[in-house]
Amino acid sequence: MLITYNTLTGNVQRFIDKITNNNYLKVKKITEDTMIAEPFIHITYTIGFGEVPKLTQIFIHNNKEFLRGICSSGNKNWGNNFGLAADKIANQYNVPILLKFELAGTDSDVAMFLQEVKFIDNQHKQYS
Repeated sequence: MLITYNTLTGNVQRFIDKITNNNYLKVKKITEDTMIAEPFIHITYTIGFGEVPKLTQIFIHNNKEFLRGICSSGNKNWGNNFGLAADKIANQYNVPILLKFELAGTDSDVAMFLQEVKFIDNQHKQYS
């Protein structure tokens, strides 16, 4: 399963670094013109008062047919706005939220994420 991501402060990058030792996953940092032709899960961050970063909005819109799930980092100091980018994308594109993690995530966040990715990947293989 392909994991795409973008990062601002480095928290998502640190989370990605924790999962890249898993041979099961391929990862790709996105740009505005990144096009994907296979199922993927996207990891983003939340900005402002629970907003989706512009780069994520553009990327997801351009690749929505292959989006299989979303994950977001955030800071719990933001209360109800914590990781809200994931909620907004999940609602707009009807995909599951795999995980919301604080800052760079914990080892248990990594384990939960990998479990969810494996589940989605197995579903995809079952129906393709």
